[in-house]
Order: sequence, then C-alpha cells, then structure tokens
Amino acid sequence: MPARKTTKKAAKKSTKKAAAARPDTGAVPPYGDPIRKAIARGDAREMKNVAASARKWMADVQAALDQLDSALKKK
Repeated sequence: MPARKTTKKAAKKSTKKAAAARPDTGAVPPYGDPIRKAIARGDAREMKNVAASARKWMADVQAALDQLDSALKKK
C-alpha cells in the first residue's frame, strides 16, 4: 500500500499548533500588533521588553535615515 501524502492544508494546521504551543521568542518587529498584544496580555515584563525593542529599532532606523540624508546631500 503506498504511503499517504500530506497536503499543504494539513501541514499548515500542524505548524499553527506548534507555533501556538511554544512562547514567542527572538526578535519581534515593533509594529502595532505585537505592542497591542503585549498590552492585552498585561505582562509588565513583556511590555517593557517590547518597548525597549521598539525604541532600539526606531533608533536604528533613525540612524540609517540620517546616513541616507548625508549621502544625498553629498550628491
């Protein structure tokens, strides 16, 4: 009897379950949704971490924009 092939739909379901089973780790982009979710969960430590991550990301973006402006002025 041939082996049963998995479908894309089944693979997506298992991925969602696996993602829901483990906590979010690693870099989280500081977009509104992760910030709102952290607030909704009410975990003060998580909110502080998300805020710090967002501030760092914003500082990095501002530095890159400043470099871009400098390069444009030179040309």
